[in-house]
Amino acid sequence: MHHVELCALASEEVGKSPFEALTADVMALVASCNWHLRNARKLLRPRRVGGGGLFGLGHGVVRHRLPVGRVLVIATWNYPIQLMGIQLVQAVLAGNRVVVKPSERAPRTQARLLELAISAAEPDAAMQGAISARSATREEGRRVLAEEHFDHVVFTGSTAVGRAIAEVCAARLIPTTLELSGFDSAIVLADADARAAARAVFMGFTANAGQTCMAPRRALVERGAAAAFTDELARLVAGARRVTLVDGQAAQRSRAVADEAIRAGGRSIAGALEDCDGRTMRPVAVLDCPPDSELFLGRHFGPALAVRVVDSIDEAMTLHARAGQYLATSIWTRRPAAALVARVQACGSSLPQACGSSLVHINSVLLPSAHPAVSLSGHGASGWGVSRGVSGLLALTRELTVTCTSSLLSVPLEEPSPKVQSMLSRFIAWPLRVADPARGRVQSASEVRPVRHPQVHS
Repeated sequence: MHHVELCALASEEVGKSPFEALTADVMALVASCNWHLRNARKLLRPRRVGGGGLFGLGHGVVRHRLPVGRVLVIATWNYPIQLMGIQLVQAVLAGNRVVVKPSERAPRTQARLLELAISAAEPDAAMQGAISARSATREEGRRVLAEEHFDHVVFTGSTAVGRAIAEVCAARLIPTTLELSGFDSAIVLADADARAAARAVFMGFTANAGQTCMAPRRALVERGAAAAFTDELARLVAGARRVTLVDGQAAQRSRAVADEAIRAGGRSIAGALEDCDGRTMRPVAVLDCPPDSELFLGRHFGPALAVRVVDSIDEAMTLHARAGQYLATSIWTRRPAAALVARVQACGSSLPQACGSSLVHINSVLLPSAHPAVSLSGHGASGWGVSRGVSGLLALTRELTVTCTSSLLSVPLEEPSPKVQSMLSRFIAWPLRVADPARGRVQSASEVRPVRHPQVHS
């Protein structure tokens, strides 16, 4: 019954309810463990590589996945069991030796989780010593980064701290995975089930007291859905319980950005803005939130939501682009047309008004991201590298390619005869043929075109 103890510790240290610690932390970690037990061996096994044309003749190519070596995990506090646990599972299953620096805000929770992990690994001779821990202080984090040798560093947290870690690691040529925060949007189109969208968005910005890097910071609602959305959201906010944040400073910051947005012309959906009580506050949503306000830009980490009505998805995407940091965008519509899917697939591209996220939810918020196979990656101020899922596991390995050449193949030492050279020239001139299942035939290379992402208009 170790999960009961872990939930109690998380509740004491970071303020989440025992039920939320059980469902969002423990159950998510258990699901990830089970998924990795079923899939890790298959994902990490050696794989033969075929093809290669003339350069493949007589050569066998096998791709192996090897551990990167010694990995440092600098843990975060907002999901102290789930996030550190999954990173630890992936690093160890990939064959690495792992050092964990727990968060200074959840030291007892994560120390206990590490004790359980180390005790589970000890009976296996190959695993003995694979996991070690350092103290949870910030000073220890600086010391470990500066003095100990690592082959990879994994960090989850704020952009400011991630930037500092990146600078230290860059100077020492240590690769990093930085999972930093996103300031994402929920975009509700006119044809959406607006009340269902409001319920999901409410859950998203209040779960874990709004302290989720993938939580929606703003709702951009097309005019046709605005009345039903705001009506349902107002009902939910009016009945919301006070939530407990990690500390009083975080609660005050969330209230302050909401107050500033209201003074700049926004309207509290509840009609009033309650004061914080220590580290607790009531969730708040601000209608007509000014787009240049700190609340709209997402410069907070708590249960406060900016809401703004838009006339088109183009306007929504333009406003969404102001945030500049993206991890998970949600879009609500009854008709997820191909043009819409093409737009949201253009994450991080140079296309105008692309959503920018690596994770896009159609008609949902947060919950699908708990699937153990789902990976998460940021870019720019939201970090770099991939964590979780298939790509997160492979990111903690390095690729080794082994080739084996047939003894019957002789090494060419001189240029071939003119006749052979002429044959090679004709071979190169042959048109490349590419299978095109959509057309039911084989295309020539001249027919292959880059994918064009159509614009969508409401």
